[in-house]
Amino acid sequence: MTTYDFDTVVDRYGTYSTQWDYVQDRFGEAGLLPFTISDMDFKAPQGVSDVLTTAAKRGIFGYTRWNNPDFKSAITNWFASRYKVAVNPDAIVYSPSVIFSLAKLVEQWSRPGAAVFTFSPCYDAFINTVTSNERLLIQENIDHGVDWKHVEQVFATEHPSIFLLCNPHNPLGIAWSDADMRRVVALCNAYHVAIISDEIHMDVVRAGTKVNSLAAYFSELSVPVAVITSASKAFNIPALGVSYALVPNVLDREEFLKTLKQKNALSSVPYLGMLATIECYQHQGEWLNQLSAYIDANFAFMKQYLHNELNLEYQIPDATYLAWIDITPLGIPMHQLQQTMVTKEKVAIMDGRIYGNGGLNYLRYNLGAPRTKIEDGLERLARAVHSLQVNGGESNAQDSF
Repeated sequence: MTTYDFDTVVDRYGTYSTQWDYVQDRFGEAGLLPFTISDMDFKAPQGVSDVLTTAAKRGIFGYTRWNNPDFKSAITNWFASRYKVAVNPDAIVYSPSVIFSLAKLVEQWSRPGAAVFTFSPCYDAFINTVTSNERLLIQENIDHGVDWKHVEQVFATEHPSIFLLCNPHNPLGIAWSDADMRRVVALCNAYHVAIISDEIHMDVVRAGTKVNSLAAYFSELSVPVAVITSASKAFNIPALGVSYALVPNVLDREEFLKTLKQKNALSSVPYLGMLATIECYQHQGEWLNQLSAYIDANFAFMKQYLHNELNLEYQIPDATYLAWIDITPLGIPMHQLQQTMVTKEKVAIMDGRIYGNGGLNYLRYNLGAPRTKIEDGLERLARAVHSLQVNGGESNAQDSF
């Protein structure tokens, strides 16, 4: 069996990287060590590079049909082998990105002014996409767990048109259990709420964790439903521009495709992205297994470091490569820590407040990187914390709490 290398540091500068080359756009300074955008600092599997190189040598890059058996069977086989879920190939539709799918399904299944329900803190693109499409986003704070009785009360009183589920959850890393998914299904059926499940983080989970795709419950749902996902997150290929949705109802699917093709003139899939998706799903499962094990070890390293150096008790999440760190016990205002991290320690890290309700006093930290980068970033975080504690970082705590 091939052993894959995740320790080698790859220089990402000069690739037009959002996270590295353009960090100044968000943080005001260039040259920061970033733990921000949720892509990884690992190379994609070598098989992806090989497939793309072969295609590049052929030199054919014309309009390309996504609705073909190779693309669809790669997806259905992946769900069958990885998640024990039978997906009807007819349910598969191409989309350029998961968030594009989200935007179009929000338009399709709700009207301007309608309520969209989601768990919070949540991926900031959820907030931006829903509100920019003139819908009301209802955020149910779950940073201390889900109160399902309260969720039902919200459904009964606020009448949301859509339940937007992040499965597994970003940024909390929750892998929803079968019982949780059945609660979601029952609530949506009872209150006639459409459901969109963003499952782009489904593939990167801790050892022994079971994930439950909403696709396994399609037959139990009597409301509009879709799974939106991509190989891009797990295999680090977002720049190749391919995602897909699973839309089991034929009328819902035809309307989505009409929006894609007629309204938005998107009918041809990026050829290289489709080839990469097929390669990943067909041949790179073991690469993903080893990636997940490496990230598990990154989490274990971080947990021990936070305990030893900052006396923080961190709980490793079920899924994703994103840590959600509560800095409340440090007694340091978030704005002071962020400023010190950027200006003195030269680190870019995400302030949890951009993820909506429940994000106050949290940092989101990307662990999809070689161990040396993780250790470097944690050492800089510890230096920032210690310097602020020594210099009375609590003095202006009211400014950010």
